[in-house]
Amino acid sequence: MTEAQPSHTFETFELPSRALGVSRRITVWLPPGRIQARDRFPVLYLNDGQNLFEPQRAFAGVTWQVADTAAQLIEWGLIPRMLIVGIDHGGTRRAREFLPIEDHQNPDAKRPLGRRYAKFVVHELMPLIQNAFPAERGASVTGFGGSSYGAVAALFTALEHPGVFGRLLLESPSLYVGRRYLLRRARGARRWPARVYLGVGTAETRRADVNVETVANVQRLETILRARGLGARRLKVAVQEGATHSEQAWARRLPEALCFLYGR
Repeated sequence: MTEAQPSHTFETFELPSRALGVSRRITVWLPPGRIQARDRFPVLYLNDGQNLFEPQRAFAGVTWQVADTAAQLIEWGLIPRMLIVGIDHGGTRRAREFLPIEDHQNPDAKRPLGRRYAKFVVHELMPLIQNAFPAERGASVTGFGGSSYGAVAALFTALEHPGVFGRLLLESPSLYVGRRYLLRRARGARRWPARVYLGVGTAETRRADVNVETVANVQRLETILRARGLGARRLKVAVQEGATHSEQAWARRLPEALCFLYGR
C-alpha cells in the first residue's frame, strides 16, 4: 500500500496535559465518506503519531501507512468505518513517557513517566475525543496500540486501566525492560482486552542472540495470555521471518492487525 494521500481527512490539534505538564499534538484520521450527525465509529489510539500518516514527519520518512491501509480495508468491507487517533511522542521525553520502569540500556529512560502517560491517554485524551468527534464509546470498540516503547506504553496502560480497551495492538514490544517487568505484571492480570494482536520480526536487531530473546519474550506473553483463556478468536501472534524493527515491517503487518482487531 502507498503512503497517505492528500485526499485523506485529518484534524490536528494541540492538547495541553496536566498529567504530563506539556502539550501534545494529536492527529485524528476520519473515515472516508460522508459523516452524519448520528454516526459513531470505533476508535483506535496509536502511539508515535509522527510515524503513522505523514512521511515528512516520520522517522526516516517512512510511515505505518495507516490512512491508506485503513481506507482500503474499509472500502473492501473488511473493517468498519473507524477513527484512528495518532498521539505524537514527546521527542526527548519519549522513553520516559512510554516506560513505567527504567530501561537500563537507555540513558534517556531515567525517571519514567509511564503512569502519567497512561492517565493522560485515559483521563484527558479519550474524553476529549469522545466529546469532540463521532466516537463510539465502550471498551469493545476502543483500541490502543504502538510499537517498541510505544507498545510497552499501550500494554502498560491496558494493565493499569483494565476494562478501558477492548482491542490491543502490540508491535515489536520492548518486553525486556525492567527485567521483563511487563511480563510479570501480565501474569497477575485477570482482565484482558477482547482481542490482542502481537507482532514481531526475527531480525529486529543486528544481534542474533537479542533477536532470539525478543521473539521469546513475545512468545512468553502469548503463553500468559493463552493461560488466561485467550484462544484463536481473541489472540493473534505474528512472528514474521526476517522482519526488522522498522516502520516498513509494522506497515506490512498492519492490514492483518486491523482485520483481526476490528474485522467484521
